[in-house]
Amino acid sequence: MASRVVAVILVAVLVGASAAHGSEPWWNETQVYGTNANSGRSTGVFVGLTLIQSAAAKGAVCLDGSLPGYHLHRGFGSGANSWLVNLEGGGWCNDVSSCVFRKSSRRGSSNHMERQLQFTGIMSNRPEENPDFYNWNRVKVRYCDGGSFTGDSSNAAAGLYFRGQRIWQAAMDDLMAQGMRYANQALLAGCSAGGVSTILHCDEFRGLFPSNTKVKCLADAGMFLDTVDVSGRREMRSFFNGIVRLQGSGRSLPRSCTSRMDKTSCFFPQNVVPNIQTPTFILNTAYDVWQVLVITSCCN
Repeated sequence: MASRVVAVILVAVLVGASAAHGSEPWWNETQVYGTNANSGRSTGVFVGLTLIQSAAAKGAVCLDGSLPGYHLHRGFGSGANSWLVNLEGGGWCNDVSSCVFRKSSRRGSSNHMERQLQFTGIMSNRPEENPDFYNWNRVKVRYCDGGSFTGDSSNAAAGLYFRGQRIWQAAMDDLMAQGMRYANQALLAGCSAGGVSTILHCDEFRGLFPSNTKVKCLADAGMFLDTVDVSGRREMRSFFNGIVRLQGSGRSLPRSCTSRMDKTSCFFPQNVVPNIQTPTFILNTAYDVWQVLVITSCCN
């Protein structure tokens, strides 16, 4: 049973676009990853993209076969041995056609990724914007597999590589070599699809470090409803089932869940949380327009 799971629900009705398959529910995000709440703007540092050169030999590649990557801004002073690893979100692809579409974008190929990203919110280097983490080693791991860093399969006919789990491992290996192995404290975080990843990989992240390293997880907007919609279907379950089956995610999901539930159920974070051993902070809106649209829609 999880020792310390803290949940915060934000009651807010936000507006957004259509709930299309493979689209990112951006309006499910909170201010944790936003810009300065006072100014509405941010002048955070721009951080270059590092491609993981060792990943190809491990088969750890994006949907199109390109190298995965991350953005790392080094810590200093009291934060020199503290690490914040942020898993990027960005929806999912749950069938061949949506994954083929996705592989020609930054969500499926490093060839289309920005070469620099501005770090804002809890990634910011500005103490007035980010007093707790501004001088930590801060990393954003780019999301290019479409399966919340869980897949381990491929589709040769479509030229698709579902290697999210290998990307996760390759990124962690590279960061450990970059000095994360010396961390005295580490936080794994992510929003939306990245929030799902954070919960699914939380204990795995904990296992990278010695027992005396303080490790915690933060899942922002990572909870998704498994409920019947107005047409009598479980649209979110059907969607997640497509991901799990297409990408071979079941082998990567926490065994503490798959030993008692089916694999699709274990892609829903709420079924994993009861057995997480690592202290975890859960932040979610009470009313998420993207999910409300899904469960109240009569069709896709």
